[in-house]
Amino acid sequence: MKRRNTSDATRRTGRTDARIGAASARASSSLATAMSGAGRGVALALSSLLSASLAPSALAASPPLGGVFDSGLPHRPIPGVLSRLVLAGDQAQSYYVYVPRVALPGAPLVVAVHGISRNALEHAKQLAPFAEQYGVVLVAPLFDESRFPDYQRLGRTARGERADLMLERIVSEVGRTTPADTRRLFLFGFSGGGQFVHRFAMAHPERVASYVVGAAGWYTFPDDSIPFPRGTLLRKCLSDVCFDPELYLRVPALVLVGERDVHEGSAMRHTTRVNEQQGDSRLERGEHWVRAMQAAARDRGYDTHYEFAALPRSGHSFNRAARRGRMGERIFGWFFGTDRVLMQVKAANGK
Repeated sequence: MKRRNTSDATRRTGRTDARIGAASARASSSLATAMSGAGRGVALALSSLLSASLAPSALAASPPLGGVFDSGLPHRPIPGVLSRLVLAGDQAQSYYVYVPRVALPGAPLVVAVHGISRNALEHAKQLAPFAEQYGVVLVAPLFDESRFPDYQRLGRTARGERADLMLERIVSEVGRTTPADTRRLFLFGFSGGGQFVHRFAMAHPERVASYVVGAAGWYTFPDDSIPFPRGTLLRKCLSDVCFDPELYLRVPALVLVGERDVHEGSAMRHTTRVNEQQGDSRLERGEHWVRAMQAAARDRGYDTHYEFAALPRSGHSFNRAARRGRMGERIFGWFFGTDRVLMQVKAANGK
């Protein structure tokens, strides 16, 4: 086990604890208002129990790597503690996982995928309080650049390992070591992770319940006359993948882009074909992709919900989008709304 006992780590731990504590307060408030009449007393009692169980003492007592339990080994995650684990059978593959203190069997699994800065830990730290609040399991894989240089496009032939297949291995392990229901995933990705997430959902729609794309640089449009990655026409670049619009157009998606994310940036793909098809900025491209998905779904008679939203006071920064744009709230609200809190109340009441 690795330990880093520095003042910076202590401050980071304190901030993580504060976010968990805030999540506790939000959970208590949500539960208190979730029921009325005869059920209100039960909800308030459960709220009090949750407030006690969600107190940040467990994180404060955890190893001080910024509030992260860093085993460097295969391990069963500790509820209430953000953990960095390695995949059994592959010591080079790591991921972060958070299991809430109150986790019911069959808890949904949220997957958060980093951008090309490989900031998986940032994703896990920012989103763990929401996983606690909603009672869901969170996993943030780390796709190493040397192994997964093309992870945004899932890992095309001769361009590194397949990131989509690695995610399935991680999810399988998380399903064995946590209460999570891994049959259908709730996916979020930012920047390069947004590219991965929407392409994963289109390639494996049977595995995805819903997804949120954060500020992807460019998109795969629902057009089988255009070669992948701009469209869904495959030319031996991804074995065993078939883009079936009858399936992928049934999975709801939300696209979030900062209202100030209008600059080209060196990391955003710019070619004549991409610009003409998708637009000149991440803001334009996100809007165009949502409209294309809406139109394609309507053409097949589907009422699948696709939505675009601009995050206030945010550019192309995950942390600023999370803080200023309240991105975490938008993500988990899209996935679960208040339904997850109500489900926890009913389970506690034996219904």
